[in-house]
Amino acid sequence: MIRRRDLLLAMPAGLAASALPRDLALAQTVVPTPAAEPKLEPKLPAGFTLGASTSSYQIEGAVNEDGRGASIWDTFSHTPGRIKDGSNGDVACDHYHRFAEDVELMAQAGFGSYRFSVAWPRVQPDGAGAPNVPGLDFYDRLTDRLLARGVKPFACLYHWDLPQALQDKSGWTNRDIVGRFTDYAQLVATRLGDRVPRWAMLNEPSVHAIFGHAFGNHAPGMTGWKNYLAAQHHMNLAQGSAIRALRAAHPKLGLGTVFSLQPVLPATGKPEDAAAAVRFDAAWNGNNLDPLFHGRYPEISAADFAPFIREGDLDAIKVPVDFLGVNYYGRAHVVDDPNGVIAGAGWGPHPPGTRTTAMGWPIEPQGLVEVLARLRDDYGNPQTFITENGAAYDDPAPKGGTVDDPARTAFIRDHLLACQRAIADGCALKGYYVWSLLDNFEWAEGYSRRFGIIHVDFATLQRTPKASFAYLAAVASGAPTGTILTGP
Repeated sequence: MIRRRDLLLAMPAGLAASALPRDLALAQTVVPTPAAEPKLEPKLPAGFTLGASTSSYQIEGAVNEDGRGASIWDTFSHTPGRIKDGSNGDVACDHYHRFAEDVELMAQAGFGSYRFSVAWPRVQPDGAGAPNVPGLDFYDRLTDRLLARGVKPFACLYHWDLPQALQDKSGWTNRDIVGRFTDYAQLVATRLGDRVPRWAMLNEPSVHAIFGHAFGNHAPGMTGWKNYLAAQHHMNLAQGSAIRALRAAHPKLGLGTVFSLQPVLPATGKPEDAAAAVRFDAAWNGNNLDPLFHGRYPEISAADFAPFIREGDLDAIKVPVDFLGVNYYGRAHVVDDPNGVIAGAGWGPHPPGTRTTAMGWPIEPQGLVEVLARLRDDYGNPQTFITENGAAYDDPAPKGGTVDDPARTAFIRDHLLACQRAIADGCALKGYYVWSLLDNFEWAEGYSRRFGIIHVDFATLQRTPKASFAYLAAVASGAPTGTILTGP
């Protein structure tokens, strides 16, 4: 049992703004969380899972080996001007050949679980038909190595690397993809379901829909509100369809999905920004949560989705889940933007004094508590795992067999303390997976941003555990962490 005296900060109180829904008004009253005192250490409950996450395109490499087909990220990253540093994921971290080394590092850290994603084009090069056996063999080897080293595998079926052959048929904007995804999910679960206990259908469908289908700065590079709506709805349908199919065929599997969730706040006191926050919250959070848990889209979104909804769709999307994965990085501070592609809203300034990462993202651990409280209060308090949380910083070069990354270590510590507070407040949080195990190909940022707790030299592919790795290993073992933690 977590004791209150071990918690970091009491939740601040304030007056709610009448212009916002209850959960947004609550978030609006919360001031940025100060840096935690170095002496405080997380004290997580027995049975709490500590692990790491990655995704296939960002780390595997081997894009032309063993029958793998092209993905939308292969196409996108090879298009001039799309990636900040002109790079691609052709080699990435070469995890395809070096997975045994990476599993060994996880075992040394004492991680209880590893969330990885399966590359759809490695399993079905054209997005349909019989499986590519060598591709499935890779995930067989990975799964067996994880189990041999005492690390439970946690598979995510889709982390944005759609087969290009399906994108050529309009991808997620084509309703036919629902059946394709369900077939693919069944192929993978049939091969690995005897050893992989927990399965996520999708990773961050709202982010994929917004950045890949509305803004166009992620693969597949589509733009416009209508493309966002079609992609979002069809991902919701595919998620529900796959869960139902897998539950029927493999009733013992733990089935769920992964959403990026963040409190959405108006960046100013203007009424128009408060209204924009409600619209943006629906696009980022509600258009995933409400269909899954309530069988409807948020009222503010319903009319926009109506042209894409057929009879029975909402019943098909609403399906019981054994868990919900939550990816959390910070709050969204938004302003009204009449030209904004997403709900006529855009990102605004952070509150004065807010610390940020190298990505420019706000560091707001208390926002994680707010997200989990919202799930508790509005969505039935599902069993939850933090499936991504981490930070990019401009790390120094390795020295003496390590990388000193005190800011990242402090970031992780503060968010583990936020997990602790949420559990004490009755949230059904069961685990935390850091993003990411390895420095990797960071989508449109290429290799210019490093999130890993293990440094990767992209010229030699040598791995060097960072101080944040040592910190998490200490947390996993229950050892004191104060001598490791030296950051702000």
